[in-house]
Amino acid sequence: MQTLLLAFALMLVIEGVMPFVAPAVWREALRWLAQLSDGQIRFCGLSFILLGLTLWVILQMAFR
Repeated sequence: MQTLLLAFALMLVIEGVMPFVAPAVWREALRWLAQLSDGQIRFCGLSFILLGLTLWVILQMAFR
């Protein structure tokens, strides 16, 4: 549980960097994202999930 909370905390830090460093670029990215269809957004979400799971498996194998 502690690892999950640490991962969540790190995700929040990483997600907060862009709006803090470059708010105008972040706003444009959100504007672009809002114009995508639901299917395109779902595909991006699925891609991120698969990429994360793949990275997780690779790291699990590397650190055994």
